[in-house]
Amino acid sequence: MSGHEPDVSEHEPGMGGCDLGEGTVETFAGLVRRVSAGPACRNPTRLGPVRLVVIDGPSSAGKSTFADRLVEAWAAAPAGSTTRPNGRIALVRTDDLLDGWGDQFTFWPRLQEQVLAPLRAGRPARYRRYDWIAGRFSDGWVVVEPPDVLLVEGVSAARAAARAQAALSIFVTAPEPVRLARSLARDGAAMQPVLDRWRHAERGFFAADRTAAEVDLLVDGAALRPGDPPSYRRLDRGAEPAGGVAGDGAGAAPSAG
Repeated sequence: MSGHEPDVSEHEPGMGGCDLGEGTVETFAGLVRRVSAGPACRNPTRLGPVRLVVIDGPSSAGKSTFADRLVEAWAAAPAGSTTRPNGRIALVRTDDLLDGWGDQFTFWPRLQEQVLAPLRAGRPARYRRYDWIAGRFSDGWVVVEPPDVLLVEGVSAARAAARAQAALSIFVTAPEPVRLARSLARDGAAMQPVLDRWRHAERGFFAADRTAAEVDLLVDGAALRPGDPPSYRRLDRGAEPAGGVAGDGAGAAPSAG
C-alpha cells in the first residue's frame, strides 16, 4: 500500500447496482450490513430463500481469512438489530468438495447437487468432506441446514455459473511474492512443484472466466488487517494490490488462504 492509507470507512453505497465503490478501506461489519440488507447486489436471492456470497481468488491470496472474518463479523453483530437481522450464516469451502488434486475445477457438479440445489429448494445440504491426508472422502456427512446467508469460498467459487446465482461475488488477490511466501511458510518447499501446477492452472481458469473483472468486489488480500474493527481494502479495477501486481494449499487444503 502507499504511504498514505485511507481512513477506515463505513461508506455503504446502494446495493441495487452493486456499486460497492473502490480504493477504500472498509470494515467487515459494514460488509455484513450490505450482505444482510437486501436487495442483493445483482441477483436478489437466486438461491431460493438463501443469499449466496461467493469468495474466490488465487491460492494463498487471503480468501479463507476474508471468509473467516466475515463469519466472525456476522456472529459479533447483535441479532435482530439493524446491523444484522435474525438469521444464520454458513460457510462451505470448495477444498472440502474436491476429489483430490485432479478435481481442481471439475468438482462443480458435486457442489451444485449436494449443496446449492438442496438449499435452493429449502432442504438441508449434505456433503462428504475430502480428507487430503488420506486421499479420499470421509465416511461421515456434513449437514448444512438452510441458512440466511451461504458463503462458498475457494478457487473458482466465483466462476460464471456461480455469479449467475450469487447475491455478491468477491475476488481476493495479492502480489505473487506475497502468495508464494505464504505458501512456503504454510506448505513447505516439498509441496511447491505440485502447487506450481495448481497455480498455473488457476491462472488460466481466471483468465478464461474473467473472474476478477466480473465480480462485484475486488479485495486486496495483502492488506487484510486484524485490527479493531477488522477491515479490508477494496481495489480499483486494474489496480495493484499492496506490494505488487494482482493475479495468482497446504497438504490439507490446496487453495486455502
